[in-house]
Amino acid sequence: MSRAAFTIRAFDIYLIALGIALVLAPNVLRGLFFMFMPETIEVWIRIVGPLILNIGIYVIYAATCGATEVFRASVLTRTLVLVGFARFVLAGIEHPMLVAVSLVDFLGIICTWRAPKSAT
Repeated sequence: MSRAAFTIRAFDIYLIALGIALVLAPNVLRGLFFMFMPETIEVWIRIVGPLILNIGIYVIYAATCGATEVFRASVLTRTLVLVGFARFVLAGIEHPMLVAVSLVDFLGIICTWRAPKSAT
């Protein structure tokens, strides 16, 4: 497994765990990251769970196949998520912790971005 595939494998484990948590226990997960936020009874957070889980499954296959084009695309899409979350925070509609959580994934983005370059 290449270094790029390894970084993507770590990302897919994160996505699968996040997807399952959003389906089964969204308020527990939300409480871990947004300690002072009220519990949600809205269904949207549970709807997002299977979507994230499905993306995680696609990422498993990409990592297994060594699909470097998908790795490169993930750098862009994961960066867009960070930018989008930052916009939510700047607009005052979401807690700043959302960006802090995204910064952890940003480190993964950097590792994925650098890995294919170091492998060639």
